[in-house]
Amino acid sequence: MANEIGDGDSAARPPVVLVHGNPENAAVWGPVLKVLDREDVFTLSPPGFGVPLPGGFEATVAGYREWLVSRLEAFGRPVDLVGHDWGGAHVVQVAMHRPDLIRSWVSDTMQLFAPDYVWHPLAQVWQQEGAGEASVAELFGGTFEQRMAVVNGMGINGPVAERLAAGFDEELGRAVLSLLRSAAQPVMAEAGKDLARARQRPGLVLVPTADPNGTLAMHQWSAQQAGADIALLEGVVHWWPETDPRPAVEAMTRFWAGLPHRD
Repeated sequence: MANEIGDGDSAARPPVVLVHGNPENAAVWGPVLKVLDREDVFTLSPPGFGVPLPGGFEATVAGYREWLVSRLEAFGRPVDLVGHDWGGAHVVQVAMHRPDLIRSWVSDTMQLFAPDYVWHPLAQVWQQEGAGEASVAELFGGTFEQRMAVVNGMGINGPVAERLAAGFDEELGRAVLSLLRSAAQPVMAEAGKDLARARQRPGLVLVPTADPNGTLAMHQWSAQQAGADIALLEGVVHWWPETDPRPAVEAMTRFWAGLPHRD
């Protein structure tokens, strides 16, 4: 089970911090935690994604970066930071802007920062006024059975699927629309121009080869700009934390084993 900030292992190795994405909550990390089998692992849920949206919070690319910075500052020591989906984009933003807070970073969404990245069709719907509101109402509203059908359609089943479906609500929809609209191109391409700043800390790019969102060339370009290693997860889909965590965990474990200690 993942920890809350402040009750982790005091050993020399940095703690691992996991940040999930959209439309997820911390339940997605359950299978990963079992494979990692460590006590010094923490999960952080972005506002609106499994935890409430605080009053006045800006659910934007910059807003989530500042949220993650504030949460990492509470650790008082550098961490090994891991992000999935939008969590991966938040992680890269921290690597570029506050590398002092981390020993290393891992992301599976580096394609977002490539200059030729085009948002997937559903994201483009969310970025449209009216159509976006109708889409999130259909996907995240309705009965529990209807929400379960959405999660199952993502290829996720079992207890994790139930916890994800239970977290679908109006607040999640608002967060999704605000975040995706703040990230409409050329916002992410502009952010990608600063990827070289992420070279200040070791990085690992996870590439699930069965994920159709973006291309291998986009991941490779972004990884090169950021000076990061690449681990190809052969045959693995986008939702790997829930469906196939072992290849990613093995890649991350090898990556961390080769890093120098940093106080």
